[in-house]
Amino acid sequence: MSEVITFQRAQHPFVDLSSTSEFILNVQKKNGEIPWSEGGKTDPWDHIESAMGLTIGGFQQEAKQAYLWSRETQLSDGSWWCDFRDGKPQKGAYKDSNMTAYVAVGVFHYFLVTGDDSFLKLMWNTVSRAMHYVVHLQGKGGEIPWAKREDGSISKRALLTGSSSIYMSLGCALRIASLVGRKRRDWEIARMKLGNAIRNKPHLFDRSKNRYSMDWYYPVLCGAIRGKEARKRIDGSWAQFIIRDWGVRCVSDKQWVTMAESSELVMSLAAMGDFETAEMVFNWIRDKKHEEGIFWTGVTFPEREIYPREMTTWTAAAVLLAADILFDITPASQLFRHSFWKTSPSPLAE
Repeated sequence: MSEVITFQRAQHPFVDLSSTSEFILNVQKKNGEIPWSEGGKTDPWDHIESAMGLTIGGFQQEAKQAYLWSRETQLSDGSWWCDFRDGKPQKGAYKDSNMTAYVAVGVFHYFLVTGDDSFLKLMWNTVSRAMHYVVHLQGKGGEIPWAKREDGSISKRALLTGSSSIYMSLGCALRIASLVGRKRRDWEIARMKLGNAIRNKPHLFDRSKNRYSMDWYYPVLCGAIRGKEARKRIDGSWAQFIIRDWGVRCVSDKQWVTMAESSELVMSLAAMGDFETAEMVFNWIRDKKHEEGIFWTGVTFPEREIYPREMTTWTAAAVLLAADILFDITPASQLFRHSFWKTSPSPLAE
């Protein structure tokens, strides 16, 4: 029987936390791995996101097992292959810098909820090796290439969404370092340079991805852009991506909204302090569920055709993270709020 930690306000009328987190739990394998769906593939980023969902749902031991799976499958250079099936990397898999870095966010999130400093010590080498790998990919302009290929060659492309997520990962890694009594000046400098690139050097990033809503809100979600500039960015593309009463388009020229992107926009708005708009968007998606109570991955409009039919763990996790930042379900609800990062992880990190 799984041990469940119940948090104050754990059952909120906007989302059934139990069924949403139990769905992730039921997909998780005995070794801790969390695939996209039953019988589906696993990638290191969505695995961590799903572990965070388990933590919010109160399944601490299962979340810890997920992090231990990451610890055990980390490669000798600190990275992970991007695509696993049945515990084996798939042909053509590469080493994605963002997927590698995200372990720091999950580990820090787990600590904020549990206060378990022994877990930080256990995971420190995993986090440290991952960040070492990512930081050493950084280009002269502060950008971080998105991947290293199987043959060892490094992609010349940097992705804005992935780089923004890495910015958040570096912040969490620096907080972890401080908590375990370590200093990482190279991470501090890397985060400072990356943040500057995100804010001031758009030419360094692959512009073909600006059709995707994640490129719109991720710099805000991850705290690289804050304050008035964050408000300006969100307002500037609101009409391009928002479908009122439906949610957020995944891609600006497609009649398709997705629950994960909608949830992440909720988090971005709440991170800025705009809880009223965040709750409005969250309210749009709360009824978009399968009969089993699991949130749709996406839906076309106006046909209201569920697409794909696949029920995904990372969608469930994104909804749980959005619920947490809105309704203070766990002590980690503050993690993505810009106010939490006003006290910088280091003097150089901004």
